[in-house]
Amino acid sequence: MLKPQLHLSNSTKVPFLLHKPFIHGNFNASLPLPISMHSFCRKNKHIVRVGFNPNNIKAQAVASSTEKSVSVKAIVTVKPTVGGFLTNLGIDRGLDDIQDLLGKTLLLELVQAELDPKTGLEKDTIKGYAHRTKGEENGVVKYELSFEVPVDFGEIGAVYVENEHHNEMYLQDIILDGFSNGPVYVNCNSWVHSKYDNPQKRVFFSNKSYLPSQTPSGLCRLRETELEILRGNGQGERKSFERIYDYDVYNDIGNPDSSVDLKRPVLGGKEHPYPRRCRTGRPRCKTDPLSEEWSSSVYVPRDECFAEVKQLTFSAKTVYSVIHALVPSLETAIIDADLGFPYFTAIDSLFNEGINLPPLKNQKTGFFSTLLPRLIKAINDAEDGLLRFETPETMERDKFFWFRDEEFARQTLAGLNPCSIKLVTEWPLKSQLDPKIYGPAESAITTELIEREIKGFMTVNEAIKNKKLFVLDYHDLLLPYVSKVREIKGTTLYGSRTLFFLTPNGTLRPLAIELTRPPMDGKPQWKDVYLPTWDATGVWLWRLAKAHVLAHDSGYHQLVSHWLRTHCATEPYIIATNRQLSVMHPIYRLLHPHFRYTMEINALARQALINAGGIIESSFSPGKYSLEFSSVAYDKQWQFNLQALPADLISRGMAVEDPTAPHGLKLSIEDYPFANDGLLLWDAIKEWVSEYVNHYYPNPSLITSDQELQAWWNEIRTEGHADKKDEPWWPVLKTPKDLIEITTTIVWVASGHHAAVNFGQYAYGAYFPNRPTIARTNMPTEEPSKEVWDNFLKKPEGALLQCFPSQIQATRIMAILDVLSNHSPDEEYLGEKIEPAWSEDMFIKGAFEKFSGRLKELEGTIDERNANRDLKNRSGAGVVPYELLKPFSPPGVTGKGVPYSISI
Repeated sequence: MLKPQLHLSNSTKVPFLLHKPFIHGNFNASLPLPISMHSFCRKNKHIVRVGFNPNNIKAQAVASSTEKSVSVKAIVTVKPTVGGFLTNLGIDRGLDDIQDLLGKTLLLELVQAELDPKTGLEKDTIKGYAHRTKGEENGVVKYELSFEVPVDFGEIGAVYVENEHHNEMYLQDIILDGFSNGPVYVNCNSWVHSKYDNPQKRVFFSNKSYLPSQTPSGLCRLRETELEILRGNGQGERKSFERIYDYDVYNDIGNPDSSVDLKRPVLGGKEHPYPRRCRTGRPRCKTDPLSEEWSSSVYVPRDECFAEVKQLTFSAKTVYSVIHALVPSLETAIIDADLGFPYFTAIDSLFNEGINLPPLKNQKTGFFSTLLPRLIKAINDAEDGLLRFETPETMERDKFFWFRDEEFARQTLAGLNPCSIKLVTEWPLKSQLDPKIYGPAESAITTELIEREIKGFMTVNEAIKNKKLFVLDYHDLLLPYVSKVREIKGTTLYGSRTLFFLTPNGTLRPLAIELTRPPMDGKPQWKDVYLPTWDATGVWLWRLAKAHVLAHDSGYHQLVSHWLRTHCATEPYIIATNRQLSVMHPIYRLLHPHFRYTMEINALARQALINAGGIIESSFSPGKYSLEFSSVAYDKQWQFNLQALPADLISRGMAVEDPTAPHGLKLSIEDYPFANDGLLLWDAIKEWVSEYVNHYYPNPSLITSDQELQAWWNEIRTEGHADKKDEPWWPVLKTPKDLIEITTTIVWVASGHHAAVNFGQYAYGAYFPNRPTIARTNMPTEEPSKEVWDNFLKKPEGALLQCFPSQIQATRIMAILDVLSNHSPDEEYLGEKIEPAWSEDMFIKGAFEKFSGRLKELEGTIDERNANRDLKNRSGAGVVPYELLKPFSPPGVTGKGVPYSISI
């Protein structure tokens, strides 16, 4: 591999070849580029146009006939960091101040886009030191320098940057001004390591996008070398300043060296199929060589980490602080971990009176109240703080919303988990599990029971034929875990089915709940069916059965609909995109905003949310089997092609293809808010992606010949989702239409799907009787003792409260849900702000403006729908309007807003 030009020099060129893919050094390249190395570069070396202007007029030095050079001013924008180079104290900080005073903070080198036409070699770079102009203004610091650029130098294709400080810097952008046809813009938004940490220089390309075959000849080697750097060699432990992307299995969830109880199976592989995560290279555990050592910090590639940039600290720091400061304080305040709530008024007091906390661990109360302005409504001047939760909007509108069956049913279509309900297409309901292990497969929900409930409407067969029966079915997924979970103190589990009937006014009515326990402890299978009834005992049994189903739905929502289908499944897309698509590639630039901060939040989740003994395991139904349960769901249910919203709806029987219907789909339930709004958003995304893709790929041959693109899609399938690489449902990538479907699906998952299952968590889950995350006691009808049954009859309210999460489980989850539902002040919403690279091309800029306009129209459409009294699943007395897919939102817990990416 050849090193780049770093000096203007008249010295004799000495040919040499490097074996390491580093972009650094102080030598002059002198060999022509080997054709085999850069076969993807275009063959005809016409002038490549860069710069920011409507017609892509080339930006190069132009001077009068008497001038030999022109002056080009470079302006570098740097963002100050928390704990970084502008605030660090100590020896390094003093040395860096001296470098600033000497005007030697950043070394910049201009790279010509084309090879020298006379020699076929890379031209010498032009270098200079940028100096700091003044202090911080408007959250940024400016560095400047002037280059004397020879008139025959040609177009600028890239800029090398070397950080002369001892600490890293966050570069926002570089503007090169002085060219006759306008400035050259170089968008960076990247950390630049200190040369003392790594002598390798950084290269930043101009904002113009190129397919590999269209890459200017002078940039071909840099394009390939930069990708080699990002891939790494798969060896060693990663360092915090590195930018290496590689794959590994989920072998860091447990902490077996701390306790044998914290050992967890490796997720990823034949036994437990799973998507891959980013490799960290940490040492293996002493007691379990298959697992990585637990660490208080987890490597993510430097540009994926956002905790230290001022404007980007809110989300990560808040989550971290809740986990490491607030939760331990709650656990200290609530001494008995098994203590439930004695009365419903005690639950209400969390919002009215609050909880007195001991001093927050390692935190100043002033800092904490500033960081969590919603969560901590009042902080006493004394050492103790008062934690008072904000009343969720659902409870604000209707204190008894959680009690109503119609709301229970409505939330399957317009609540927190609207992507689980399915159409019943076969009768009777039947398990696919082995009856020798799990007992009789036939459901206890019989035709007679259902026809008694829908008597006067139709028979069961007519209901199925007319698409009137729907089901929440967690029976086969949960049943294999019932005996395991019941070994955990303070919890229980069933397999469950819940049947609903579509009424003439378009709403769902719950018909029956079936709870099943498999054969265990020498006892045969047990199952029972609960119905809405008109006697006191039956009513309370129905309420208890609902609590169990809601706990199942909460666990499935958090572990599958949310974590698996968005966070977990997306990480391989991010890794493959950075490893195989150059930053110059138009598809990289299309997808990049949809990947911001996802790897950082996923790493944080592995540290304290989904880890062994973490928030999820201690508070959700599957307990320590939570992540293993999501692996089973991945194995049995996850398909890439079904992550597209239309395909998802069709697969669940919630829609059928109909060319005459809006969006080409006829919904089984016309008033299905998640689908109604989601399809509008899907169509807007697909139109934007279609115009973008078709612009860069006007014919299929460009798709099949794009080596980076084909390697990207192949790696997603064979490395990122390696356990499913041989599945027949993977889309092929041969045409622009294929690419449009693939990228639209990825964009939808990161934006619309995640927003729908995430930002309503506090509204629907904060008052936990509406969505208990765990059920702690068996149904009183399951082989009850006389004492259990008598206590239930004497005080059924107490039985329900005892079934609900304990005080510590509930408050811990409430604190986390508040944070996870929060939009940070710097949130970037879908279609709100154009990416710099998209502005380079007037067609793409126009397509984005149209996309942004459609999203603004969607805002109005959703408002109109919520005001329509005929749409009873999204409006009515005490009903929270469905706004989770409204594209834009102010900061805070708002229950609306669709960010570009999974950033929380």
